[in-house]
Amino acid sequence: MSTPTVTSAAPFFIVRDLPQALEFYRLKLGFDVMYQAPQGNPFFAIVVRGGAMLMLKCVDAPPLPNSQRDADARWDAYFSTPDPDALASELTGRGVAFSAALADTDDGLRGFEIEDADGYVLFFGRPR
Repeated sequence: MSTPTVTSAAPFFIVRDLPQALEFYRLKLGFDVMYQAPQGNPFFAIVVRGGAMLMLKCVDAPPLPNSQRDADARWDAYFSTPDPDALASELTGRGVAFSAALADTDDGLRGFEIEDADGYVLFFGRPR
């Protein structure tokens, strides 16, 4: 008997301003907007890049990134990429500011961090 496969995960972020969040993820990080609802005045969206997906929703509650709860839990999402050096170069060309530069981490990873407008910290990398 085979075990059912889980193929991906999608963090769900509360955002202050959905159009601003979509602009950042689309123009700066190269994600595509896969879905928005409701039509005309969306408050929910899904963005994708490769196999990575994020859900974004503007609700009547403020964003609460992990780092605001505990400084030792600063990442809100980990994005696996086989070539973090190439991705860092692409994003630098898009004018993205890194909150932590491309480096080998103490956790045995190689990658970099980006903080979005709502304070969510995204790590892009791979095991060394």
